Amino acid sequence: MRLTNDWQAAIRVIEKIEKSGYEAVIVGGAVRDTLLQKQVNDVDVATSAMPEEIKKIFHSTVDIGIAHGTVLVLDEGQPIEVTTYRTEGIYVDFRRPEQVTFVKSLEKDLERRDFTINAMAMTKSGELIDLYGGRKDIESGLIRAVGDPNTRFREDALRMLRAVRFSAQLGFTIESKTLSAIQQDSDLIEFIAKERLHMELTKMWTTNKVYDGINVLVESKLADYLMGDFHKYLEDWRYFSATSALVGWAYLCLLNREHLGEIINYYKLSNKEKNFIRNVLNAYQSLLNRWNELDYFQYDLETLEVAYDFAIWQKEKVPFRKEHIALVKSNLPIQSIGQLAINGNHLKDWASQKGGPWLKVALDAALLAVLKGQIKNDEKHLKDWFLNEFNDEG
Repeated sequence: MRLTNDWQAAIRVIEKIEKSGYEAVIVGGAVRDTLLQKQVNDVDVATSAMPEEIKKIFHSTVDIGIAHGTVLVLDEGQPIEVTTYRTEGIYVDFRRPEQVTFVKSLEKDLERRDFTINAMAMTKSGELIDLYGGRKDIESGLIRAVGDPNTRFREDALRMLRAVRFSAQLGFTIESKTLSAIQQDSDLIEFIAKERLHMELTKMWTTNKVYDGINVLVESKLADYLMGDFHKYLEDWRYFSATSALVGWAYLCLLNREHLGEIINYYKLSNKEKNFIRNVLNAYQSLLNRWNELDYFQYDLETLEVAYDFAIWQKEKVPFRKEHIALVKSNLPIQSIGQLAINGNHLKDWASQKGGPWLKVALDAALLAVLKGQIKNDEKHLKDWFLNEFNDEG
């Protein structure tokens, strides 16, 4: 096993905790991903030490979730989250525990976790602690709830959506009893804050099996309680693939564009996401009418290429290859409005009149003429064009 910087830092943290007389192990996704031979980045530590004891052991700490026993340790070069073993009381509104109780037992801590593949621990020497069959489920490609699945989902209903996301992320199947429990309790997803739904779907958009994830979303009945018609547009996701979650949100909005505003509000999309969606959807619509030089100029390469992908996924006829986009864009006479040889002041001087709506019309016309190669991008040629051709046309 090749140890990442985070993993090495976690081992040093564990060693210091153990020297102080407490237990400490690596838990959660880092253990799962190690067994899957995937790149491990975030490495979390669980311990029998109380938060106050952790803060005494280390010089530099931050209370990032002290009520739930989590302290961020900064001593070892990489920030490592250290959380005290705990159990959780009755859950309120299917999303948060009424109380958290710190315990000394790793077994008690692991039994509260969502899925067997996330309920494993590993010692600093690499010894696996697997009380619920997580390794076997990894080998079988199964997402299985720890203990009674209905209990797990009624504690935190977001776990149902996490099961779907993990199935898409790992290419795993949701175990039959776990899936049945999701189908029974699918309506509880309505209790979950939209920001948490947004977070899970954001992670799913960049998985390798988005179509399979959407299929499970429908099969699990969770789709019945989420904004966006996943049933109707299931097949539209078959060839979807993205490295940026922005593309997933934009594609969801494209498929459900008659409910665009509702989608944006429901999932609490950020300004960055909204701007990306607006640009891609506009570029997509322009592509259906055939892009011109102005389209290539005003949209960045990513936006144009995503709009192209959307057209392909929607089985629209596009008369050129995707590689053509970068070539055309790079060959434009100018790449930004700042490169245009003239501005509004030039036009006002040449026209001997004040600014007004005519100014934008003239600048847009000059820009388009330059982009089309009808005029050289220099002040002299643009002045001749403005005084003769543009004024004559006006």
